[in-house]
Amino acid sequence: MKHPPCILCIGGHDPTGGAGLQADIETVTVLGGQAMSLVTALTAQDTHNVASLLPTPADFFTAAAERLLRDITPDAIKIGLIGSVALIPPLVQILRGFPGPVVLDPVLAAGGGFDLSAVRLVEVMREQLLPLATLTTPNRAEARRLADNDDAAEAAQSLLHWGADAVLLTGADEATGEVVTNHLYLGDGNPRAFRWPRLPHRYHGSGCTLASACAAYLALGDDVITAVNRAQGFTAGALQVANQPGGGQWLPWRRG
Repeated sequence: MKHPPCILCIGGHDPTGGAGLQADIETVTVLGGQAMSLVTALTAQDTHNVASLLPTPADFFTAAAERLLRDITPDAIKIGLIGSVALIPPLVQILRGFPGPVVLDPVLAAGGGFDLSAVRLVEVMREQLLPLATLTTPNRAEARRLADNDDAAEAAQSLLHWGADAVLLTGADEATGEVVTNHLYLGDGNPRAFRWPRLPHRYHGSGCTLASACAAYLALGDDVITAVNRAQGFTAGALQVANQPGGGQWLPWRRG
């Protein structure tokens, strides 16, 4: 029996199910993968915003990761919310010994505006995790913050300079017209543009869905361009049938 590809999802727990590890697990499962998970943080949040965050202790995270990876070797790794700078060393240790694709979704703020990072975490993420990522998927605000550059396009190029193999710069967070344009930077001086109809609501978990879909498609054997294109299509479909179970943002319906 051929086993489905295993995707290790590393990130925070979102009680609403809209984002975080639940978004990752749902996406990977629908796309035919086997989801594994390591929790970096618990959050107190609803569909409006994050109220507080409790990072996983680094020694516990390390022990959990070591035990899991002694037993199962993933085919791809997706990293979302990190939670604290103390988790960077064990993450680096995992990635340095991993030969497969790595998707880094640099979650720096919640949809409601709550800051999920600190200056030191941003610096260490840029210096130590970016060079180990096959694909990084920041929105425009995250790219500017990671690169410390007010121009999002220049920021994406800077992330390549710091070692990222590819950068998918998403544009929904700042879109104003009827079209959302995402750009894929591969270091060849020719960013590829992907245009999608802008949808009417504010969504919680779209970035997690996109990044974990990229990881799933890469694990299934797609090249980066193909994986990015297919992942955007999957995410767009999940947003088109999103629902609003609470009083805040809409949640993607990840059912294929």
